[in-house]
Amino acid sequence: MPKSKRDKKVSLTKTAKKGLEAKQNLIEELRKCVDTYRYVFIFSVENMRNNKLKDIRAAWKHSRFFFGKNKVMMIALGKGPTDEYKDNLHRVSKFLRGEVGVLFTNKTKEEVQEYFNSFKEVDYARSGNVAQMAVTLDEGPLEQFTHSMEPQLRQLGLPTALKKGVVTLIKDYEVCKEGDTLTPEQARILKLFGFEMAEFKLSIKCMWNSESGDFEMLDGDEGDQRDLEEDDEEEDEGIE
Repeated sequence: MPKSKRDKKVSLTKTAKKGLEAKQNLIEELRKCVDTYRYVFIFSVENMRNNKLKDIRAAWKHSRFFFGKNKVMMIALGKGPTDEYKDNLHRVSKFLRGEVGVLFTNKTKEEVQEYFNSFKEVDYARSGNVAQMAVTLDEGPLEQFTHSMEPQLRQLGLPTALKKGVVTLIKDYEVCKEGDTLTPEQARILKLFGFEMAEFKLSIKCMWNSESGDFEMLDGDEGDQRDLEEDDEEEDEGIE
């Protein structure tokens, strides 16, 4: 029986080596940026949209952005006082949780905050987002949709029918209530009817100055504040 072309041995050692090499390269790149740029900022993202983040990257070509791989970035900067790359950088690592990124720049704190505080764009909500308002569709013709869309609308749960070739909502339909966690069907309906409920925005959480080694918390939550206070207590105990 001839051997199948799909029957190929895959070396797992090569795959692991490639992954390890990529992590090492990222660590080196991050540390190089620490040495190159004056400031390090941690930012959080609400309602992540890759195309919006690309727009920001394009506008800030003079700086460097890193997003994702929080654990690797923590290793690069340092998890604690004993392994941090430079003084106080481990405090920055405390903020590398969830959907956050790192910005390396020579722009001042005021310039960074002014730009990011003003950069907000609305978009369509996705499944899992919280509805910002109640939406009810009124009974009547839906002339914005072609007749071929009617089965799709009905599949989403809308009470529709074709009347003289026109897609028609045969009764009022409540899509969502304010505060609802949106299902995939609700998110799809809201998009089809043009309701934008998600706001893409970035918040600057903290800053580190490479020249002085100073760390400053700018917009951290209570959990971040508590972690930093515990960190300070541990450092004080170590000094004693």
